[in-house]
Amino acid sequence: MDNSVRYAIGAPGIKWGATEKAEWLAQTTIKRSYLEQVVSKVHALSEKFDIEQYGALSYAPEKYPLFAIKTHHWDKTKPTVLITGGIHGYETSGVHGALAFLALKAEQYSADFNILVVPCVSPWGYETINRWNPNTVDPNRSFYANSPAEESAALMQLVQAQQTHFLMHLDLHETTDSDESEFRPALAARDGKEYIPDIVPDGFYGVGDSENPQDAFQKAIIDSVRHVTHIAPADSEGNIIGEPITQEGVINYPLKALGLCASVTDAEYTSTTEVYPDSPRVTDNECNMAQVAAIVGALEYLKQHQ
Repeated sequence: MDNSVRYAIGAPGIKWGATEKAEWLAQTTIKRSYLEQVVSKVHALSEKFDIEQYGALSYAPEKYPLFAIKTHHWDKTKPTVLITGGIHGYETSGVHGALAFLALKAEQYSADFNILVVPCVSPWGYETINRWNPNTVDPNRSFYANSPAEESAALMQLVQAQQTHFLMHLDLHETTDSDESEFRPALAARDGKEYIPDIVPDGFYGVGDSENPQDAFQKAIIDSVRHVTHIAPADSEGNIIGEPITQEGVINYPLKALGLCASVTDAEYTSTTEVYPDSPRVTDNECNMAQVAAIVGALEYLKQHQ
């Protein structure tokens, strides 16, 4: 292993045990308030939407209630769509982009769709600006039976409780500079593997399902977002984060095999959005609005093709 990129916790080539995981948890700190920054905005939407608390995280149930927001008057004859944010708590525009969509755009699509929005799946991660939960588990690799992440298990239970078929699921994410400076090195150290640096893409990109790519749907999202922020170019090898692009700004992953959130509904149309908030070319608001544009582009595509 190259000691120049060695992570501060653990020994090279050795998986973390309980001691290393406790050391990692001990160095996390609360950096912002989920109740003040997120839950207050959820409650402010209560006149326009139905608000449901679908659980609370056991780490601190009073601090980390889990909320879902639904459009009024669900109709079984309308298609149902799911929007999720904050699977990785540090990816801020996923959370606030979902809330901005509710505040600005959701009502105008409620005549055509039943809309379910979960703006912050991982509130502890939001407060500590972290990818993992306190148990060093990545919720976005944990969407499968007997999930090791209670954040993921709670969302799966919520989806099942709807007792409906979902036409679409958009999962709102960011790719940040800290992916390379912190989170990928930590992952390699946790798993006892070598950290191999990669390039953080400068711009927005989307991740489709390699088992069901829906290329035209992905293109509609990209074309909507390009009005708000720039689209990430491929690297010199034609890749984004090590995966070959399938079209401008789009790569595909096997969502179900990787236990990714976007697989949770088995919807026909799925995409994971990836905003780049560290670009000098964007503001925080533009990042939020890029997420809104992605949702709008997806819903407009469905309106035209259903």
